[in-house]
Amino acid sequence: MALLRQREYAVNTFSSTNTMSTNPTLAVLGFKRQLLYHLHLWAFIAVAPLVVVQWKHNHFLLSSLLLLFCINAVLVIVLLRFRDIYFLKGRLFPLLAMACAAYSTSITGHAGVYLAYPAASALFFLLPLGEAIVCNIIFISLMAVVSFVKFPEADFWRITFSLGFNCLFSMIFAWLVGKLQNELTRLATTDPLTGCLNRSQLADILNSKIRMQERYGRVSSLILLDLDYFKAINDKWGHNAGDKVLKEMTLRLRKRLRENDRLFRIGGEEFMIVLPETNMREGSILAQQLLTSINSRPFLDDIKVTASASIAEVSKGETWSVWLNRADQALYEAKARGRNQVVSAGRSLTGVNAPPVSTALRKRLIRDGLSRIQYRRS
Repeated sequence: MALLRQREYAVNTFSSTNTMSTNPTLAVLGFKRQLLYHLHLWAFIAVAPLVVVQWKHNHFLLSSLLLLFCINAVLVIVLLRFRDIYFLKGRLFPLLAMACAAYSTSITGHAGVYLAYPAASALFFLLPLGEAIVCNIIFISLMAVVSFVKFPEADFWRITFSLGFNCLFSMIFAWLVGKLQNELTRLATTDPLTGCLNRSQLADILNSKIRMQERYGRVSSLILLDLDYFKAINDKWGHNAGDKVLKEMTLRLRKRLRENDRLFRIGGEEFMIVLPETNMREGSILAQQLLTSINSRPFLDDIKVTASASIAEVSKGETWSVWLNRADQALYEAKARGRNQVVSAGRSLTGVNAPPVSTALRKRLIRDGLSRIQYRRS
């Protein structure tokens, strides 16, 4: 039986939140796309009748602009729904919305102003914050010119200031929502004690390295590292001391890693390091250096700590779970050999001899929220 080559939890934009929750980053992206989808949908529903109304009033240019707006909304909705593509990244929406609102105000008076407020607010949810600010500055300036020409001075000031405050409040709200999303994503994807990545992104990152190997032949390796007799540290010095050891060990590991290396905490005292563009030999050297940095000097002045490690290079035709399991089995071998050493994992075997996922590893992954990822034995 062929090995499973696809992620079981590939995110569909319009899937349920439970499906997307396996990866917080993808979940946020999915919700953003749903927001885009619904904003364009309801904008289309609101504007479509106006196309006919303005045509009946012989406002043919305005009717044409509104029709273009509706066509753009339909294209965005259809492409998001069926192709997961954001048509022109939403750039037509602000252009058409500003043109429609300004021209409608110039020919219909106050009735056109009513279109300006929802359009200005929507820009902050459809475009990046910087682009939305620039577009709204242009929009307010355009509406101010039209209002100055069309209305009495008192109405000009009311429209300009009310539209400006509407944009200001929308900008602050969108900025705070963006900060909240970033903070929630950070909290959901990192370990609160050490600041390392947690397992929520593990499968995605490993799969990305597998794809790079399959498509371009670019090698990657991963290191599993586990502290030896860590329970004894907690029992003798307390859990507070154990936490300090983990935090200091993380700092020591980071000093040896490159910027594009990924450090995960995947268990109580177990860590994983993903090394792009690194083969087995280079990874073994780094793993030995990491163990040396851990046991070279005591933690908290008098706590001696050692660690065991394994190194596994990605093999062609294997899934991320098989890759991780090979490293996991090699780590158990390092423990069995006496600890405080590095063991290199054997190359993955394809076909009927591919190693099954160990029961211990399967239980750990399921316990930490990866039960949606299915493992297949070849």
